[in-house]
Amino acid sequence: QVQLVESGGGLVQAGGSLRLSCAASGRTFSNYVMGWFRQAPGKEREFVAAISWSTGSTLYEDSVKGRFTISRDNAKNTVYLQMNSLKPEDTAVYYCARRYGSGWSESSFGSWGQGTQVTVSS
Repeated sequence: QVQLVESGGGLVQAGGSLRLSCAASGRTFSNYVMGWFRQAPGKEREFVAAISWSTGSTLYEDSVKGRFTISRDNAKNTVYLQMNSLKPEDTAVYYCARRYGSGWSESSFGSWGQGTQVTVSS
């Protein structure tokens, strides 16, 4: 079983940047897909971005394309989410997870971390 710990959240003004980290331990991955999700107050958890650990292929939700970049560091067993040009609507708790299923919704992912809060002020 893999354990995931997110970090890097905080309070930032609109237009600013943050970099989130997701450190993995335990049974780490060589050919998994890792994803970032977020959950805003009163809303369901939604997909943000994903990366293939082996190929580096990436996928983004439309609203973050061109602003967010997902990457990984094999040596550190860590996945990153670089967030630029942040908007107030990006405010949410951000989670990383490993993909177990075939889809891109929450139900296809597991081994969730505890999340890290991102707050963007206007």
